[in-house]
Amino acid sequence: MPARVHAIIVARTGSSSRAQLLRTLDALRAQTTPAAAVTLVVCGDASSVRESEAVASTVEGIIEARATTSFAESVELARPRVAEGSAIWLLAQDTTPHPRALERLSGMLERSPSAAIIAPKLVASDNDREIVSLGVSMTALGRSVELAAGELDQGQHDRSDDALGADVRGLLIRGEVRDALRPDPALAGADEGLDLGVRARLGGGRVVLAPGARVSVSPDGPAALPSGRFRRAFVTRLAQLHRRLAYAPAAAVPLHWLSLLPLALWRSITDLVAKRPEAVLPEWGAALTAMSRFGAVVRSRAAIRAFRTSSWASIAPLRVTSSELRRRLDDGHGSEGGAVSELRFFSGGGAWAVLAALVVSIASFTSLLAWPTLGGGALLPLRQTVGALWSDAAWGMRDVALDLVGPADPFASVVAVLGSLWPAGPSFSVVLLWILALPLAVLGGWFAATRVTDREGLRIFAGVAWALAPTFLTALVDGRPTAVLVHLLLPWLFHSAVVAHRSWGAAGSASLLLAAVVACAPSLAPALALLWVVALGIVLGTAQFRGAGRLLWLPVPTIVLFAPLVFWQLAHGTPLALLADPGFIWAGPQVAADAAGRLALAGGFPTPTLAGWMEIVPPSIAVWAPLLCAPIAVLALGAAVAPRWRAGITLLVVAASGLATAFLAVGVTVSFAQGTPVAIWPGAGLSLAWIGVVGAAVVTLDTALTMPRLRVSAAVVAAAALAACAVPALSAQHTDRSVLTNGPDSTLPAYVAAQAAGDRSIATLVLTPQNDGGLAAEVTWGASETLGSQSTLTSTAVEPQGADISTLAVDLLSARDFDAPGALAETGISYVLVAQVQGEGDKARALRTEAVAAIDQRAGLVHAGTTDRGVLWRLEAEPAEQPSLTSAQQGTARLVITLQLLAVFAALLLSIPTRASRRAARSRSRIVGRVPDEPIVLPRHREDADLIDEAPVGTIEDPQDEPALNEDALAPIAQPTSDEPSSSGTEASTDRGERRPTSTEEDR
Repeated sequence: MPARVHAIIVARTGSSSRAQLLRTLDALRAQTTPAAAVTLVVCGDASSVRESEAVASTVEGIIEARATTSFAESVELARPRVAEGSAIWLLAQDTTPHPRALERLSGMLERSPSAAIIAPKLVASDNDREIVSLGVSMTALGRSVELAAGELDQGQHDRSDDALGADVRGLLIRGEVRDALRPDPALAGADEGLDLGVRARLGGGRVVLAPGARVSVSPDGPAALPSGRFRRAFVTRLAQLHRRLAYAPAAAVPLHWLSLLPLALWRSITDLVAKRPEAVLPEWGAALTAMSRFGAVVRSRAAIRAFRTSSWASIAPLRVTSSELRRRLDDGHGSEGGAVSELRFFSGGGAWAVLAALVVSIASFTSLLAWPTLGGGALLPLRQTVGALWSDAAWGMRDVALDLVGPADPFASVVAVLGSLWPAGPSFSVVLLWILALPLAVLGGWFAATRVTDREGLRIFAGVAWALAPTFLTALVDGRPTAVLVHLLLPWLFHSAVVAHRSWGAAGSASLLLAAVVACAPSLAPALALLWVVALGIVLGTAQFRGAGRLLWLPVPTIVLFAPLVFWQLAHGTPLALLADPGFIWAGPQVAADAAGRLALAGGFPTPTLAGWMEIVPPSIAVWAPLLCAPIAVLALGAAVAPRWRAGITLLVVAASGLATAFLAVGVTVSFAQGTPVAIWPGAGLSLAWIGVVGAAVVTLDTALTMPRLRVSAAVVAAAALAACAVPALSAQHTDRSVLTNGPDSTLPAYVAAQAAGDRSIATLVLTPQNDGGLAAEVTWGASETLGSQSTLTSTAVEPQGADISTLAVDLLSARDFDAPGALAETGISYVLVAQVQGEGDKARALRTEAVAAIDQRAGLVHAGTTDRGVLWRLEAEPAEQPSLTSAQQGTARLVITLQLLAVFAALLLSIPTRASRRAARSRSRIVGRVPDEPIVLPRHREDADLIDEAPVGTIEDPQDEPALNEDALAPIAQPTSDEPSSSGTEASTDRGERRPTSTEEDR
């Protein structure tokens, strides 16, 4: 005899919910085997439901509950109204059973005496051929796994009849066990059906699938998972952790409890690697919530214990093994043979271009091959140990003054990374950087061009044009490390940033590169911020909200790294000092803030020598050198009317922003070199402008010049002109026109360097008479001034920072009788050096002579010798130790370092490529903003012929992202969409209300 069935329906309030409820009630009335009774639980105001005649004619009672009542709590409210011995049918407002659903469920229940629960096949409400859920299992660690979800229903699962659990919607629970099998409210709306199945199996029952019983469901019902990504991740993880604590042996519960926070840390790391940053905060929230709910765990364990008659081994055969899980998560596209956009770095000639650039570099900087340390210009040695390099990058004691405690320049972190590449001798890494600069520039330009063109020749042209930029070659010849690093990093920033809205991997890489670029050239921050705001506005305007979230991450590492410095400069009333060039401030040649200087900037030259032309030919001829950049400039302007004009105009905007930055920077003076004001280096802005110019020129060559001969001729003319322009700079090292020198290993005398070997904390007071009659006084800690220890805290200061040594320096040279050794020893100074300024004038020479004579007469100062660095004295008294940080300062240092490491570590994890992200990158076109009427690049290889029919521009990741598929809409932001979309398989079991493939990219 069929069992008596009591249906419990849980509904929310609202117009759409009411419509769904009426459809469900109509479906109940149409059942071939009607339910004996129906109880409706309304979460919210039930007044409108009570007035409905359709509701009144179907249900036997209406229960009104709070709007926040969960599905499990709602079912519990209705249980007292269920007659003894009646089976319970769990429904919701959106669960619409097909006419014979209850007949088949109750029939299966009658035919299966061991069945405690009968589960229907859930199908999508808008497509009844799509399976939403049919059976749920779990792994050995408790991860829930859908056995069938997101599949086209072709009857392939109709013979399945046994499962560990099932989706809670539509479950029919046998009357004899209904009191023991109650949905657990502690699960917070996830995995209730799985938990019921586990408890049923432990009680000697089974969960039997009834594929013939079909129930249509919607993704937004009371029993479905939350629609929000954060909330869904939270409840899913909370349910898993709660089940782990409820299922574990009693002795293991404390161990599981103690492991929750370490597991949250580990899973946060894996979530970032898997490009799921939105799951990090829910992970920690779920762990903390699960740890605090002792009562809920006790009640769940008591419910299991009260009904359990079988061992846990009884559920083992129904668990999903790790190999089965991998097969379910594998989308079947492990092969990358169907790629539509091969990189072709080697076959396309990119590798040969880089190799050729290396040959040119060795020929141009041959002498550097024998130099252990590079000096001259703005170059300084690096610390002798890697530990000291990273110490300079941390908040704490600054080694450019006495008792100065504050933030490090972010550029110090870049120097630390560079020096760590050659731990045996960090200073040699700068030599390697100079030798490899040209090939690295070609490499970066080539990869940046892959976002603009598929043509192999144009990619090589872009790499060569980028490496031959006048501002880059000038920085190499003049010894400006920050400018060299900016030029090498910018193309990689372009390569990743233009697709950051499409991929977490690209967003992570771009955020690190953005931080490095701004650390090397803070003057670029306003222009880059403007471009970021424009890109964010366009992404939001096209309703790409997930892409906007990725773009919002881009400045986070930069903000975290610069925040301590920002607070310091604002507190001292010097906000413009944030734009100052980091590193050693060198008063080298650069154009003035006048009409002639800005005209040179407009031609791409940051110095009045015009990249060396003024030094090798008469000025009347050299002034025409900027015309050698005219061919590429003309090609760039043509991008505004090219078929891909949106991308071209965007690149021209990038060029304009860079040029405006250079124009403004040359007129801003915030740094001082021993009292001499030094304007911001305009070359960084020109590098940003150059990337826009080269990109726009490639757009013109790729799309506007359709005749192959014309395209090749234009590219050759532009490249040849740039090569001719580069001749003076590339030959400067051989004609003694470069400021680069072999070392020195130390800026202090060898005696001091030997005493301070190993970065020992030894202070030297350096007094440098100036040509204007003034005296520059500074303190150097360790064996030398170093590039990483330089700080904008002192280079931009208009008053002494830390302990004021100006009075001590003046008294030391005066006739005043005082205890000079005692004063020096009290400040921790061990040596005094009277240095000679470069290009010493009469006033400086006279002051230096007087200083030497005055110090020689001081008792307690031993003359240590006259060196090529100056005259050195050693303090006889034992100097005081360098003061350590106070407890408050140590706390600040720990906080700052921790936050900065977390931001950088998170960005690093996001940027790590995964198998799925690499596969997705290879399977999508690298070019964005293409229009139908632009020329197509014909394949050079037969096997590539099937790859150019129609390159896919995207996939539907979410309905709200559909505008992202419109390439015309995306073109204004610049430049190509992502080649490395974030990816990782997601658990099919975590979504009971959506269409879920068993393996998706992280956004799907």
